[in-house]
Amino acid sequence: MPGTIIDTHLHLWDPGLLRYNWLDDIPLLNRSYLIEDYRNETSGLVIEHMVFVQCEVDTTLYRQEVDWVTELAGIDNRIAGIVPWAPLELGDGADEAVAELAENPLVKGIRRIIQFEADADFCLRPNFVRGVRNLAKHGLHFEVCLKGDGQFANCIQLVEKCPEVRFLLNHIGKPYIINGTMQPWSDHLRRFASLPNTWCKVSGLANEADMALWTYDDLNPYLATVFEAFGWSRVMFGGDWPVALLATGYNRWVNTVERQALAVGASRLDLDRLFAGNAREFYRLEPPT
Repeated sequence: MPGTIIDTHLHLWDPGLLRYNWLDDIPLLNRSYLIEDYRNETSGLVIEHMVFVQCEVDTTLYRQEVDWVTELAGIDNRIAGIVPWAPLELGDGADEAVAELAENPLVKGIRRIIQFEADADFCLRPNFVRGVRNLAKHGLHFEVCLKGDGQFANCIQLVEKCPEVRFLLNHIGKPYIINGTMQPWSDHLRRFASLPNTWCKVSGLANEADMALWTYDDLNPYLATVFEAFGWSRVMFGGDWPVALLATGYNRWVNTVERQALAVGASRLDLDRLFAGNAREFYRLEPPT
């Protein structure tokens, strides 16, 4: 097990407090998952920090989600970052909302799940590009969550249009692991990684495989591709809890990532960067007190 972990992809929710429509059809997830549950799940691991990532709350409630997680950070100060939703498709019209979010020192970036947009060109609409580009002046990055070849190709163009913004790819771009296919995901990933303002979260892979029957060997080529493309200075571990529970327990996921990193030659320093150091730098995190 790694000595210290910074979990860059934590979800928490309370359906009794806020509304999450997407949970209705997923019985395992359709209940509260709170910080106490996460502590139990990660018992025995050294979790230095966690970064909360927006949970597709009803979009009218995104500020309330930030306020709620800010309160939770007062209970467990290891919650050291928040990545909320924001209406970036409004272009310059989103700037007031983004500025308000950025006033909270826990807010580190913005995520919009492009995967759920029916239009593959959504991320290239001029107003959306402008909304993303404006994040830089607030010191915020953009987290990319996509699915499919067309969305990946278009998101590469989005990154190219916003060279001043840092981009963090969630879940390694969600390859079709369940089909065992590498292309064109591999080519898209390498192109994305070739851009200097990109980083990648090693998270969520088991959910893209056969969630009931996946093995280490199923994930191996995808993890190896990520480590080769981004190197050890632009990758970071993400637990994707509790969504990951559909496919894996937390310890199994940590062990899988560490095992593959070692298999492709990671040193102890490389592992430290993967599991903590890169996230500490990227999210500008202070040591816990």
